[in-house]
Amino acid sequence: MYNASDLRKGLKVQIDGSPYIVTDFEFSKPGKGQALYRCKMRNMISGNQLVKTYRSNDKFEKADLAERKMQFLYHQEDEFHFMDTDNYEQLFITRSQLGDNINFLIDNMEVEVLFFDGKAIDVSIPTFVNLEVIKADPWAKGDTSGNDTKPVTVQTGYEIQVPPFVEEGDRIQIDTRTGQYVTRVKE
Repeated sequence: MYNASDLRKGLKVQIDGSPYIVTDFEFSKPGKGQALYRCKMRNMISGNQLVKTYRSNDKFEKADLAERKMQFLYHQEDEFHFMDTDNYEQLFITRSQLGDNINFLIDNMEVEVLFFDGKAIDVSIPTFVNLEVIKADPWAKGDTSGNDTKPVTVQTGYEIQVPPFVEEGDRIQIDTRTGQYVTRVKE
């Protein structure tokens, strides 16, 4: 059990049977009376936001979460199939559960899958991924419009803005948190 004084940004608690993560936290101590803890929380299953103020004597149940290392195998329509690297058990996660992570998933990628009550609720992918450019339009030399990037498509179908020197067949590194180009990767 957690007390209200244990609340911090990133802490995972269970409220009314659902896991929540604290996204913002404010402490205030009025002149007299108990300390107040104003929290902004996000439901880890539905994504709904909750803003609530707690007193110092409020208690929270620890969220029963488990994280397992898994490997991405393949996708079929809206189902993305993963395999547990310890016991070879397979499961699928829907496109809506993965969100923007589908833009960076490649075959055999190692990911961390978060489970709540035995059900997969979130997937953490590596912060940086190296993907191959499969389509890049040539850059018009002498283009003085001030635009020093061009769009390219990587092997997952994700379109990204890159510097003009990136060409088809190049491998580039992408920051999965922002979805932006980082650098060209030398093999």
